[in-house]
Amino acid sequence: MAVTDTNLFSIDKGILQKDAFIVIVRTEWNAEIVDKLEEGCKKILDQYEMKNYKVINVPGAFEIPFIINSYWESCQQKFEKPQAFIALACVLRGDTPHFDYVCKAVTDGIVQLNLQLAVPTIFGVLTVDDQQQADERTGGEHGHKGEEAAITALKMISLQHSFYGS
Repeated sequence: MAVTDTNLFSIDKGILQKDAFIVIVRTEWNAEIVDKLEEGCKKILDQYEMKNYKVINVPGAFEIPFIINSYWESCQQKFEKPQAFIALACVLRGDTPHFDYVCKAVTDGIVQLNLQLAVPTIFGVLTVDDQQQADERTGGEHGHKGEEAAITALKMISLQHSFYGS
């Protein structure tokens, strides 16, 4: 079931920072699936009138943490810093242990970013056995993980903003 009624997620539009800058980092690998994740993510951002976002493409999931960290470091002297990063990827299981190594590396990398950066990095990475499982998570019976990643980013931005006040 796709996320169509975002009221289920109780985001108060009145407290959203409309000018919040969000960076989506997505992989080129498994592009057809990741395109769907990105479309769902953008749908929610647009629905909540969040127009200030940027998409960065990286070759694969393994590269996501490096680029997010590099982007964060590069903007430290700039006025506009992201209030959240969203990592979008799909890692499909193959016949070798490569799947396990990539999944662990990207998961560990995103955990480290969440502990080191001053802003959240949202885990929108599908780790699935086959195309059917990917389809089920991009608008099928398990929802839409791209939409859920965007909703999580908005909630985290609002929550963090509430700690510091207006």
